[in-house]
Order: sequence, then C-alpha cells, then structure tokens
Amino acid sequence: MTSTTIARTGFLRSRIGGLPRPFWALFGGTLVNRLGTMVDPFIGVYLTQSRGMSLAATGLVLTVYGAGSLASQPVAGWMADRFGRRVTLAGSMLLTAVAFIALGYTTSIPGIVVGMFVLGIVIDAYRPASHALVADLVSPEDRPRAYGLIYWALNLGFSVAMIAGGWLAKGGFTTLFWIDAITCAAFAVLVWRAIPETRPAKSEVSEGGFGDVLRDRLMVAFTLVNLVYAFVYLQGFTTLPLAMAGQGLPTSAYGSAMAVNGVLIVVIQPLTNAWLAHRDPSRLLALGFVVVGGGFALTTLMSSALGHGAAIAVWTLGEIALAGIPGTIVAALAPPHLRGRYAGLNGFAWSAASLLAPLLGTRLLDVGAPVLWITCGVLGALAAAAMLAIAPAIRRRAGAEAPLPT
Repeated sequence: MTSTTIARTGFLRSRIGGLPRPFWALFGGTLVNRLGTMVDPFIGVYLTQSRGMSLAATGLVLTVYGAGSLASQPVAGWMADRFGRRVTLAGSMLLTAVAFIALGYTTSIPGIVVGMFVLGIVIDAYRPASHALVADLVSPEDRPRAYGLIYWALNLGFSVAMIAGGWLAKGGFTTLFWIDAITCAAFAVLVWRAIPETRPAKSEVSEGGFGDVLRDRLMVAFTLVNLVYAFVYLQGFTTLPLAMAGQGLPTSAYGSAMAVNGVLIVVIQPLTNAWLAHRDPSRLLALGFVVVGGGFALTTLMSSALGHGAAIAVWTLGEIALAGIPGTIVAALAPPHLRGRYAGLNGFAWSAASLLAPLLGTRLLDVGAPVLWITCGVLGALAAAAMLAIAPAIRRRAGAEAPLPT
C-alpha cells in the first residue's frame, strides 16, 4: 500500500469512519428525501400561478403553513420520546407523502388552507426524531461530525432539488408533488427497515415531560440564542431577494448570488467537518454567529449580483462553522429519555424564526435596507456574546456525559 493510499484512507476515515450502520441509513434517507424537496421552494409560485391565488391570499396560506410547522416541533418531540424515534420518523414521512398527494390535487381555497396547515405539521415532524436518533446512535465525541454530515446531506439534496424542481415545474407542478411524496415514502421505508428503535426503555429512565425541558434554564437560554441567530440567517431567504429587487436587480441575480451558498457548503463543509468536530462547540457557535451577522452587515455596501454574492460567501463561511454544532450541544444537554423534547424545543425556535423573519425583516427593510442589515450584524454579535456567557455551563453539563472538544 502506497503512502498516498494510506493518506487517502486516513483522510476518509477521519471524516466518515467509525459511525454505525444505522446512522448511514439515516444519512442516506435524509439525502434521498432532500433530493425530492421540490414543492417547498416553489409553493408560492404554485399557489399564485396554478391555483390563481392573490399575493395576499398566498401570504395568508404560507402563514398557516408556518403555524403548522411551529406546532409540530414540541408535539413531534413528545412523540419521539413517548412512542419512539423510529415510528415517529417513519410515520411523519408517510403522512407527509399523503399530504403532498392530497394537496397536489386540491383545488378549493379552504381545502388548500387545510392541506397547507396539515403539511406544515407533518413535513418537519421528523426533525426531533432524527436529531434524537443521532444522539442515541453516535458517541458524544463523534456527534459533531455526524450532525455535520446530516447537515451536508440536507444542503446537497436541497441544492440539487432546487435546480431540478425549477426545470420540472415548467411542465406542471403535479410531477413535483409526486416526486416529493415518493421520496418521503422511501425515507419512511428505509428508516423502518434499516434503523432499530433507540428510545431508552421506560424501566431505564425516570419519568419526565415537556415541563422539565422548560425548567431547564440553560436549554431555554440556548434556544433563545438560536432563535436570534435563525432570525438573522433566514433574512437571506426572505428579505434579501426583496432588497435586491428594490435595487433594480432581476430575480436571476438573486438566484446566481445564492448559488454561492450552496456551492460553498457542498464543497467546503466535507473538507472542514472533521477539523471543526475537534473544536469547542460553544466557541464555534459564537464565531459562526459573528461571521454570519457580519456577512449580512456587509450587504449594506452591495448593489450588484457580484457584490451580494461576496457578502453571501462571508455569511456562508459562518454557516459552515455552525453546521451540526447546535445539534451536538442539544444532545449534550438533554437526558436520553427527553432527547426528542429537547430537539423539539430547538426546532420550535427555527419554526418561530421562520414566522418572525419575514414579518419583522420586511418592516426593517421598509425603514431602510441599511437598518435591516446593520441590525442583523448587531444581533449576530449579541448572539455570540450570549453564547460565550453560557458556554461554561454547557461545558459543565456536557462533562457529565463525556467531555466536549476543547
């Protein structure tokens, strides 16, 4: 065996070695599911063009969809702890498949509203179960790497789906609904056949509920920090296209600029994942928050597609530093029998941010684009400061399970 072969083997082992087979089933299912995520990015276009809804009605329907997602996280977290990770994940994916098919053939406005609410509930219900599965299956020292790989699969699949979905949508949206439904069902089957149930037996754990999660002040503080970060990050997908349009740039300019985000994540994250996994998670989050906030603050200076692409590249580097780290911290904070609920609370922060980001972001944008982007920079710095403030408590809590990287 040549030294080159040995080096290559060592490189691959440091990134993908040592993870259990059920984890790779979850990774593969996540990738397949995300490759089929073609409806969500174009749902607004579908409602306005195919169903003839006004912009105001479409906004209302999307708000209902967000409300469903908001409600799903704590419920799905409870289900993952009460009934099991496997059944919650597989069941939510099957229900999502059914919801996509039903919504794709629904023509009445009331039916679409109900269908979007149901879809909002079930489409993200897999997240707490998936998060808990990784924590159950993977050792603490390997979790940053494992969560980073899941994050990479999500982004790779979504990037491909965006391109394929845009092309397929030209022939009609029905195909997109079917592809999304089939990949959701495939994910459910893979989970059911290849992943064992990992929820601790009731005899092995103490009783507990969501109240225990809410009484955990450290977890609540961490969730609020994540909410602030999520609000900043989601501006890239809510107000940024509006701001670029306000500068007279075409929609293609936004698409070209945002392509930088997907390319950098797909290319750079696999190369840095193993190295980042050996860094202290709390410090990485603080660094990532500052870089993301700074990248959005730079948007104040940009007026071309190239300039916006450069700003996006900056905050994407911060996003890469964050990849998988919040999941690692939540897994370290959560008792094994409450991992689903803890993940549900963390997911709730992202669902809440998905509602607040367009609502408050557009109001700040209306005041002035510089106000919005500078606010994002300030919020990123505040989130970083808060993260550093709670970092010692996180390290102490994690030390009870296994030391986090330093």
